[in-house]
Amino acid sequence: MLIACLNPGSSSTKLSVVDGDVTVSQSSIAPDGANMDLSTVLPEGISAAAIRVVHGGMEFREPTLVQGDVLARLRKLSWLAPLHNPAALRLIDRLRETRPDLPLVACFDTAFHATLAAEAYTYPVPRSWTQDWGLRRFGFHGLSHAYASRRAGQLLGRRPGRLVTCHLGAGASLCAVRDGRSVDTTMGFTPMDGLMMATRSGSVDPGLILFALRQGLSAEAIERGLDRESGILGVSGISSDFRQVVAASDDGDPSARLALNIYRHRLAQGIAAMVTSLGGIDALVFTGGVGENLPHLWERTCAALAFIGVGLDTGQLAVDSLDQRLPTVDRTIAVLVIHAREDLEMARQASSLL
Repeated sequence: MLIACLNPGSSSTKLSVVDGDVTVSQSSIAPDGANMDLSTVLPEGISAAAIRVVHGGMEFREPTLVQGDVLARLRKLSWLAPLHNPAALRLIDRLRETRPDLPLVACFDTAFHATLAAEAYTYPVPRSWTQDWGLRRFGFHGLSHAYASRRAGQLLGRRPGRLVTCHLGAGASLCAVRDGRSVDTTMGFTPMDGLMMATRSGSVDPGLILFALRQGLSAEAIERGLDRESGILGVSGISSDFRQVVAASDDGDPSARLALNIYRHRLAQGIAAMVTSLGGIDALVFTGGVGENLPHLWERTCAALAFIGVGLDTGQLAVDSLDQRLPTVDRTIAVLVIHAREDLEMARQASSLL
């Protein structure tokens, strides 16, 4: 089945045409398909289009065919992800105008985490906040975590019972996966929670936010600071691009070195927390643009986790463009690097649904 997979981003939409587990073509188009004839980029013979939708709230917990009142229900959830969901909805509107006959499948980043138990998703805040506002941990990057989990099983010849997946890109999150199901994750009600990221702070003391409010900063200014001016960029003062910060650190820049040290510290700390949720670990996966391309990050993170039995054979580490199992001192716990392929996961979900 030939599936067109569309992943809307802030500056462009990634378009992949997938046949099974084979990518037929890849390209980029305008973020929401505006001002262009989408029929010129959608090849003949496709059976459906799968569109990544970041937030499905509590209502959408699995891939969903866009028909009936689905689009209207999705619009009501836009407030949960105002920077992401509206772009996906505009793209769906354009696809319906261009190819009204084409089945459209919405694939949700939050859906993989619908299996979290109450103790993992409930915040210890006043009950009225939870009941009236629906505050809870949703988790994100679900398409990536789901693919990494499935691909790890293919590489190992068995599905690991206790797996920690590390999606490390501009955004970053961890997921504890037991027997293929998400049981814990680091991102919460919004994608700002959890790990330190390229421009996001990750978890901070709530009192820090209250302090900033009392200093006169508006909610919008605080959101901008925590979401777009913090993380690697905020600490280093150099860039949100890890390559530039690594180069500056190698040249002796103390702020760059500190930024990377905080990142590694919080990453190892977060992985250990996920291992606690699993009651142990059988495999660890690095994925995403940062996770796939920084051997020193694999090495130093695993060194910090040596106390739980994760240990790399550092003399044999190498960057490989293909998925790989890293050499370890003890093969009890597997460490893998997997190329992030959300498009393949979307194609799998759409094919299964249809």
